[in-house]
Amino acid sequence: MNGHVAAIYRHPVKGFTPEPLDRVRLAPGEGFPHDRIFAVENGPSGHDPAAPAFLPKTKFTVLMNIPRVAAARTRYDAASGVMTAEAPGAPDFAGSLHEPAGREAFAAWLTALLGEDARGPLKVVESGAGFRFTDHPKGQVSVINLASVRDLSRRMGVELDPSRFRANVYVDGWPAWVENDWTGGPLMLGWARATVFKPIVRCAATHVDPATGERDLDVVKALFDNYGHMNCGIYLNVTAEGVVSLGDAVAGPAIEDEPARAPEWA
Repeated sequence: MNGHVAAIYRHPVKGFTPEPLDRVRLAPGEGFPHDRIFAVENGPSGHDPAAPAFLPKTKFTVLMNIPRVAAARTRYDAASGVMTAEAPGAPDFAGSLHEPAGREAFAAWLTALLGEDARGPLKVVESGAGFRFTDHPKGQVSVINLASVRDLSRRMGVELDPSRFRANVYVDGWPAWVENDWTGGPLMLGWARATVFKPIVRCAATHVDPATGERDLDVVKALFDNYGHMNCGIYLNVTAEGVVSLGDAVAGPAIEDEPARAPEWA
C-alpha cells in the first residue's frame, strides 16, 4: 500500500502558521522536530515547563476557539529562536521566544491583534525538553491522506484546503480512507519506521478557512454525515530513526521486515 510524501510541515507555535519543510529527521520518543514547542495560554493553563503534562487545546489560543488566530502569519528560526509575525493592520513583530522579554512581547502583540476574542491574559509558554503541545499526548506525528481529503471535498461540493487539518505529513497515492483500518500496524515513512497509533478525531478547528480566518464549513458534521465517523488522518509513533523527504515512499502495513540501508544526512 504505497504512497509518497507530498508535503511536510511543522507548527512551531500551537495553532499558528504551518511552515513547509523539504525533509525532517524523525526518532522514537522525540516528537516532530520544532513542532508545537510553544503555545499561547488563553488564561492560566497550569503548564509547568519543569514537569510538562498534556493539556487540552481549549487552554490555548487555537483556531477551534479563536478563528482570528489565522490572521497572524508567523515564522520561526530554529537556529536563533527568533519568531517573526505579521498581520493586516498590525506592526511587524520579531523576538526570541526562548527569552522572557521576547515571549512577553509576542503575547502583547497577540493581545492587540485578537482583542476581545481572547479571554486572556495571553502568555507564551515553552514546552520543555522532549514535550510537545500536541492535541493527543501519544500522537507523535500526524499524517493526512490527500485522497481522503479529496473524497470529502467531492461529497461536500467544495475544495477543501488540506492545511485545515494541520498535519505534519501529507501523503498522496493511497486509496481514500484506507488509513482508518491501520491502527496498530507498521508503516514506513521515508527512511523512518513507525506504528499507526490511531485515527485523528477532528474538531471545530477544521471549520476555519486557514487563508481567511473565517469559520465557513462544518467539516466535522460532514465527516459524520458521509462516513459515520469524525476521523481524518492518523497519528504515528516513530519506532526507528530515519529521514523523511519530499517524494519519499510511504508504505502501509504490508512492508518488508528489513528496509534498505538509509543514506547519511547531515
